[in-house]
Amino acid sequence: MTRRWPKRPTRGAALLVAMVLLSVVATLAAGMVWQQWKAVQVETAERARAQTHWILTGALDWARLILREDARSGKATSLNEPWATPLAEARLSTFLAADRDNNADAEAAGPDAFLAGTIADAQARYNLRNLIVDGKVVPAQRSILQRLCASAGVDAAVADQLADGLLAAATGEATAPLPPQRWADLAWLDVDATSLQRLAGFAVLLPRPTPVNLNTATREVLAAVIAGLDLGGADRLVQQRARQPFRNLGEAGNVLGAAVPLVPRDVDVKSSFFEIRGRLRLEQRVQEELTLVERQPDLRIVAIDRQRIVGLGTPGP
Repeated sequence: MTRRWPKRPTRGAALLVAMVLLSVVATLAAGMVWQQWKAVQVETAERARAQTHWILTGALDWARLILREDARSGKATSLNEPWATPLAEARLSTFLAADRDNNADAEAAGPDAFLAGTIADAQARYNLRNLIVDGKVVPAQRSILQRLCASAGVDAAVADQLADGLLAAATGEATAPLPPQRWADLAWLDVDATSLQRLAGFAVLLPRPTPVNLNTATREVLAAVIAGLDLGGADRLVQQRARQPFRNLGEAGNVLGAAVPLVPRDVDVKSSFFEIRGRLRLEQRVQEELTLVERQPDLRIVAIDRQRIVGLGTPGP
């Protein structure tokens, strides 16, 4: 007779099953935690982006108001006006100091935000749109650009490259690139980045031809735009306008004399295009916006182009 022994539970198998179940549960729990953390981070980033956008939009509206009020005077555009004073970086909460409740809410909400901004006269630089008139490159304008290239330390051949490239784009040749709309688009004309970077301080690309403002341009730009004017004469203009901005071309002509005539197409004392730069810093995150606006005769300030630059900033105080 065969004796049957009772079956004993396989403890090793049960322990293995328990470990597998524990691993599965831990993996699922970790996945759920990660998904929740990711959702929180995405929501936080989106909220910060939206807040930054609205703050910079408010700063842009403020700058437009300054330009509009300045235009009401009807005076010449000069660096002695309120719009030319930059806004140094300041805590955003200081703008809400008059409202203690909002200021307290802002301080309790999280780290401080720092706002800075500037308004620059875009017509303080030579406009490359002036090169092309009636489908042709104007020789006098090409000469202006060549003098600017010399001041910027750029090869004179770049002036010809820009003039010929803009002409080809304007006439719509089959092999021509698209017409550039922004300064960075000039790279489509096969101009190297170093030359464009150096020339950016002296030239600009605006929607339509514009004169250079005698009250805001640098001496290098003035010497290039005004035929027969050297850097010494340009210095005299800069010093004179610092004491008293030119109200018309006649006053500037009296300083230069009859030997250096002023061409109204090339120079003026008023400006219509401005660049508004806003900068918001929140901890290590920095966002900048550069907006080109046009001040129209009816006092409307129209945004032509708006660019956003996102990067890392240095920690503030």
